[in-house]
Amino acid sequence: MDAAVRAWLTSRLGTNTDQADLDVRYARLGTARAVAIEILYERHAALINNQPSTLSVSGVVSLSYAENIKAIERLIKQLESGKLPAPDDPTDDPTDGVPDGYGIIQLVERPRR
Repeated sequence: MDAAVRAWLTSRLGTNTDQADLDVRYARLGTARAVAIEILYERHAALINNQPSTLSVSGVVSLSYAENIKAIERLIKQLESGKLPAPDDPTDDPTDGVPDGYGIIQLVERPRR
């Protein structure tokens, strides 16, 4: 894993993420996007399964993790759809010969009046 991939993963997952764990996952999964998605799914499951989403003590305190859960779900959706480009994502399909974002059009002359 190079420095750009490590920096991208740290920016998506936070600075408290274990770097050795990132190395092991990257070696196993092969892409930064897959590593980020796997870690976010684990964090999502931990938030849902290990603690209640809301906690209220009448007149004293009220805590809610619902927005945290929604934020992780949004980030997972963005990563799975490809909206957040990773530094190790493939850039172009070499088989078609046309870079992404470009197309071919045919110009046809209009008949003269």
